[in-house]
Amino acid sequence: MTQTTITRLIEPREKDLGGFSVRRILPVAGQRMIGPWIFFDHMGPADFKAGQGINVRPHPHINLATVTYLFEGEIYHRDSLGSSEPIVPGDINLMVAGKGIVHSERERDFIRNQDHKLDGLQLWLALPQADEEIDPAFYHYDRKAIPGKDIDGVPVRVMMGSAFGLQSPVKTFAETLYIEATLQQGQSLLLPTAAERGLYVAKGSVLIADKVIDSYHMAVLDAVEVTITAQHDNTRIALIGGENIGARFIDWNFVSSRQSRIEQAKDDWREQRFPSVPGDDKEYIPLPE
Repeated sequence: MTQTTITRLIEPREKDLGGFSVRRILPVAGQRMIGPWIFFDHMGPADFKAGQGINVRPHPHINLATVTYLFEGEIYHRDSLGSSEPIVPGDINLMVAGKGIVHSERERDFIRNQDHKLDGLQLWLALPQADEEIDPAFYHYDRKAIPGKDIDGVPVRVMMGSAFGLQSPVKTFAETLYIEATLQQGQSLLLPTAAERGLYVAKGSVLIADKVIDSYHMAVLDAVEVTITAQHDNTRIALIGGENIGARFIDWNFVSSRQSRIEQAKDDWREQRFPSVPGDDKEYIPLPE
């Protein structure tokens, strides 16, 4: 491994979310965060038979923002603010938990009642301390609003932050980077820089210096210039990064700079003091004990 380029290679861990497995990358022992990013799941690629699919009951979050992005399929988002939005490929949904929010992730009946696929990423951003207790909010960005361009024949999209002379409209709270690109075999891309960076290979594989990064793995990169070269056609990558905002505690669905705040949130959920989700208030995920 080239120590001056890759500081760590993170292997995926399978996590069962109740009949559906995801590949979890962050957090992992020794690498709790990359910039403000504290959680990174790859959902799929999965094939569901009619009657099966995503069915995540209402659950709470505090002091973070969730970012959901799909390559394929659909998820139906509802939250305690009254938001009701299908998440479809190319769009970005940003849910800011702040002082507390509850949401569910399910599927609309016409999706669930047929064979269907799902493939996408779910990420969490830890909010800076000054923003941890802001009012919750929900932002939906249509795929047409996300800027992109070809870099030497490689189509890239700047999902959050700025890169390649493009600025994403997606709201950020600290210096944040999130881009995606699709490369054909033999194509190369010079990655944008950030204080901290992690390169995730969602499909295919890439070569960095003399190291091959396979599908579903993340290479944590140092600050030097890094060029990747695709080893397969339709290789899909996601690059996340940004500034270090300090250590965070994480417990279940709660993230905070203060352990006492997490304990308060756990007690609030146990006693059902969080708001409910309009139209989806008949069940919820109990606090793990």
